[in-house]
Amino acid sequence: MTAMTTPRSATTQTTCPYCGVGCGVSISQTGGTVAPVSGDTHHPANFGKLCVKGSALHETLSADERLLYPSIGGRQTSWDNALNLISDKITQVLNTHGPEAIAIYAAGQILTEDYYVANKLMKGFIGSGNLDTNSRLCMASAVASYKRSLGSDTVPGCYEDLEQADLLVLVGSNAAWAHPILYQRMTAAKKSNPDLKVVVIDPRKTATCDLADIHLAIRPGSDAYLFNALLAYTAHAGGLDTRFIEAHTEGFDDTIEQALAEFTDIEQAAQQLDVEPQLLNTFFSWFVENPKTVTLYSQGINQSATGTDKGNTIINLHLATGRIGTPGASPFSITGQPNAMGGREVGGLANQLAAHMDFSPSDRDRIRRFWKAPNLISKPGLKAVDMFDAIKRGEIKFIWIMSTNPLVSMPDADDVKAALANCELVVVSDCMANTDTTAAADVLLPACGWSEKDGTVTNSERRISRQRSFLTPSGEAKPDWWALTQVAQRLGFQNEFQYQHPSDVFDEHARLTAFENNDGRDLDLSGLVGMTRQEYDELVPVQWPVNKRYPKGRKRFFGDGRFYTPNGRAKFIRVKSELPAPRIEGSLIMNTGRVRDHWHTMTRTALSSRLAQHIREPYASIHPFDAERANIKDDQLIRVFNPRGEILVRAVITEEQRQGEIFVPMHWTSRYASAGRMGSLIGKQRDPVSGQPELKFTGVDVEPEAIQWQGILLSRQDPGAPPCRYWAYGPAGESHGFELAGDTSADELLDWIKHAIIPKPHDQWIRVGDPSRSHVRLLLIRHQRLELVLMLHPEKVTYTRQWLIDQFSQGQLSESDRMSLAAGHPGGDYDNPGNIICSCYTVGDKAIRAAIEEGCSSVEALGERLKCGTNCGSCIPELKELIRDAVLA
Repeated sequence: MTAMTTPRSATTQTTCPYCGVGCGVSISQTGGTVAPVSGDTHHPANFGKLCVKGSALHETLSADERLLYPSIGGRQTSWDNALNLISDKITQVLNTHGPEAIAIYAAGQILTEDYYVANKLMKGFIGSGNLDTNSRLCMASAVASYKRSLGSDTVPGCYEDLEQADLLVLVGSNAAWAHPILYQRMTAAKKSNPDLKVVVIDPRKTATCDLADIHLAIRPGSDAYLFNALLAYTAHAGGLDTRFIEAHTEGFDDTIEQALAEFTDIEQAAQQLDVEPQLLNTFFSWFVENPKTVTLYSQGINQSATGTDKGNTIINLHLATGRIGTPGASPFSITGQPNAMGGREVGGLANQLAAHMDFSPSDRDRIRRFWKAPNLISKPGLKAVDMFDAIKRGEIKFIWIMSTNPLVSMPDADDVKAALANCELVVVSDCMANTDTTAAADVLLPACGWSEKDGTVTNSERRISRQRSFLTPSGEAKPDWWALTQVAQRLGFQNEFQYQHPSDVFDEHARLTAFENNDGRDLDLSGLVGMTRQEYDELVPVQWPVNKRYPKGRKRFFGDGRFYTPNGRAKFIRVKSELPAPRIEGSLIMNTGRVRDHWHTMTRTALSSRLAQHIREPYASIHPFDAERANIKDDQLIRVFNPRGEILVRAVITEEQRQGEIFVPMHWTSRYASAGRMGSLIGKQRDPVSGQPELKFTGVDVEPEAIQWQGILLSRQDPGAPPCRYWAYGPAGESHGFELAGDTSADELLDWIKHAIIPKPHDQWIRVGDPSRSHVRLLLIRHQRLELVLMLHPEKVTYTRQWLIDQFSQGQLSESDRMSLAAGHPGGDYDNPGNIICSCYTVGDKAIRAAIEEGCSSVEALGERLKCGTNCGSCIPELKELIRDAVLA
């Protein structure tokens, strides 16, 4: 008798690859099969909670869209050939044009170890400062404002402060969608402490406003004026901490003079900000009355041509009231990306050196000696916008782009595309094959994806966590640090780049932070030097610094009044607030940002059919007044345009959008929409200090798009980009889904479909309707299964989309199913879920509305009945809105 064996199981603790919260993720495998992921209950960022994106990570592990092999000029090659070409080109450029003709553009998605090797190679050995990152688009202004005032890029507080505060001020942060787990922590804090007051400052009414006691929908760009006015009000009200100011700061007199010059009274300030005076007065009085205040700010502050100044007005306010580095009180910039902080630690921005050191003679001498660097740079390199401009001018001949998609995310994205076309050699390392940027590459390098990477990341509260691999790399994918090391060795730097494992890189990084530190620099990892590989692998999440004084990490900085400026005092920064100059190129102001269930340019989240259910198409939120003026109807396809370009999106008419402004999400690329790249509209205005682009204030016009038909295409095969004016793509269960619209006859689309689908014997095509009248239903049935369905109408029809998707999972179509498909609607017994509200449990608004009608008058009751809102909680604001709508009805 043979003994039965059970498949071997394993559990891996790793870190989520999405936002800057840095949640711990637990991965379970049995026999090589990855189970649905769960939150790491021991990780102090999330304590077991995950948002819907994190909960769907196991659904994004398919190798279908992966970049699997190196290629040169579109042809598969070996790693040796690709690396030899890269090193030969770098050598040639160095010899003929010098180091400043070489650039690397990296990302907050790569690991600290990857960043460290890239920075060392570029700034220490190649001798070029042109290493920048997409974090330039994310938090460069926050870095600059911290350094100007505090002397170092040091986040003063921690997540616990959000739970210990008496007043939370969220500025330019839609945390409910962009940082959902922190939002849930804040929601729980308010529930346990009803006296906690929450103020949301944002031109839009976002999901985060559900938590707010006050929403200040200020005029776009008026943040600096707001905080200057609040500083002046606080001074008048006797709310300044004069002891802290005198003992630990400098420059206060200049700063308060400017604030007092700008502020007359609440009425005048409210008019300037375009808010209700009573709301403004309440907020100002709450600030004076509640010393335990956290100001949490994000891209609404940073992504501005005056982002550094805006950040400094927030820091000024906290310094003036002594609210920094104490429990429940700090100015807290939260990063957008999973490892933006790790990149900052190792010098991943063009204006930094490594280990939080800069370009002072002592710092440069220290790094040169530590690295034994022959070509250490003496000045900053080019920041992102300037870097791509230099490429277009022909000054940069070689660029290596890592793990990011600048042809979508950069301002004036079409100009970036033209720049890369002008570069002698473009190298792109990515885990995904089909992006706008990989299409522009001469050399493609397959990089390890999240499930295959091994290293560390640092979250927004300075907490270092391990990202552990749990799958074998797909194809010939390699870690970024390895590819960089191989190039360095080919360039002749074998002795200085002998890394065999990410732990080798981390140890060197830790040693550099400790080198000649003597408690003089904020970043000190001396307590993590000399770890064995096993100790590195078992590293538990810890907040830096980690040294003799803080062997288990440090939660907060600056509560002791000691800052990293030359004289140890924080600096007040005088800011003269100015509203952005009106854009002459359009009648509306375009704001940009994220949606709930997608991340950056969707290369990962778009692999999950579940995540595609909540919002399927690019859209523009527009106020009813502006929509009526432009003759735009809700859900209509519209053209958003300015002299730089145009995009096609759905109109969402809502009073939650300020009049004179529209909001457009950032995520859609050429892979996922015919014309959804909002970056093509954005100009190159940027902050003069940080170099961060103005992504929240772009002049545009809007108009209805003239079309003849609209519809939906679902296909088991991916047919590629349809030949029509508008399409938006996303996974749909076992099929590929397209929303479609056209301005010509539907015949062209029908012909394309017949050629795009590889024919097989006995295919059965069924067509109903008249293409000349833009009314068509087309079915392909193969082996008794649905292979393709197309439905077109002159006007947009709200199809029972889920019913169509479900037909692809049928083993065989019944005769009644065929008849229903030909008729274009399901049988009478089909339960239409409606619009999906809860992605975690696929709960639609139809079931939610029905439950509300039957007496479920609270989120808790809906959760008990339908489970919606009980996992990640991201849908709770929408559930509350449905409840409110039912009450008002």
